[in-house]
Amino acid sequence: MFSKSRINEPGPKAAGEPERPKMPEMPAQRPAAAGAAPAPSAAAPAPAAAPRAKVAPSVLSSDLIIQGNLRTSGDIQVEGQVEGDIRAHLLTVGETAVIKGEVIADDVIVNGHVVGKVRGLKVRLTSTAQVEGDIIHKTIAIESGAHFEGSVQRQEDPLGAAGAKTAAAPRAAAAAPKAPAEKPAAAKS
Repeated sequence: MFSKSRINEPGPKAAGEPERPKMPEMPAQRPAAAGAAPAPSAAAPAPAAAPRAKVAPSVLSSDLIIQGNLRTSGDIQVEGQVEGDIRAHLLTVGETAVIKGEVIADDVIVNGHVVGKVRGLKVRLTSTAQVEGDIIHKTIAIESGAHFEGSVQRQEDPLGAAGAKTAAAPRAAAAAPKAPAEKPAAAKS
């Protein structure tokens, strides 16, 4: 009735998926004689960089208090207190965590307390979340029991500079001085 799982076998490629470059084949190298320097090979290509393995998230424990901004291209799990802005790929705010500052991440999962703006492609407020500030997102999920005070705004690119400019544009236009209207040229008689 059920067939064997084929999870690890490569499947058919999707129409828009780019083809991965293949690793160049390296010729087998013979060990050099003792005392002899290896001869440089101009024809051999340089080895390609190996793909990076998934790195564990940086964990800020519950007894840690940080005053300052945090920035990483990886993942952060906060269990302590942070007074400053955080930018990461995936940010998990633990139940004991308190963050006072702006949060910017591709994925944001809030279990604890955030005071400040939250910007993310995917934002999730769990039932234990407490957020005091605006949320700018592409997709959002708010579980029953979450406490939230602020506004929610959906943007196609909440992480981009366009999000910051759209909010500032009406203020800049209102603050700009208006140029005096030109007087029509007087007709000569």
